[in-house]
Amino acid sequence: MKDITISDFKISEQISIGQLTTNYDLEASEDKIEKELEEVREKLGKLQDTMYAHGKYAVLVCLQGMDTAGKDSLIREVFKDFNTRGIIVHSFKVPTELELKHDYLWRHYVALPARGKFGVFNRTHYENVLVTRVHPEYIIGENIPGIHSVEDINEAFWEKRFNEINQFEKHIAENGMIIFKFFLNLSKKEQRDRLLR
Repeated sequence: MKDITISDFKISEQISIGQLTTNYDLEASEDKIEKELEEVREKLGKLQDTMYAHGKYAVLVCLQGMDTAGKDSLIREVFKDFNTRGIIVHSFKVPTELELKHDYLWRHYVALPARGKFGVFNRTHYENVLVTRVHPEYIIGENIPGIHSVEDINEAFWEKRFNEINQFEKHIAENGMIIFKFFLNLSKKEQRDRLLR
């Protein structure tokens, strides 16, 4: 099986999603991939036990991707051998009435895992600069002072929000949160095929 390295997937500069690969050939059979996945699950299980006993750090796995990208399948397959007391999976949907009474990061902050635990965010705080950028009318429902219409949402608004997200991540990292961020990319053709299945 082809060796996988972090550098194969790490993005460290500004990119265009259209330039990224949507298919990664592992050069291995399905059985070989499943065997490797079992070994990874076992290592993660041991890591979970160690982290729980140590109690100093938490792990946050952030999964972002288009519909049908495989976020749910990834969670089910990678974390299925975890002790359920040591992992919290949170799937973020449209903000609830309660969530809209708080700032947009509040619902993510309260869903963070405690030290010694793993947390998985299925969709993330990035939705607040992805979906809302495409549909700025959603911002109006957040009842932000000074934002009365879509015309009030300018480039300075987005820059402020990007900065707030960066500060949120910096704050939780400085307090023991180890953050892994994944964007599951797939081609428009593959997404269409999956939706038709």
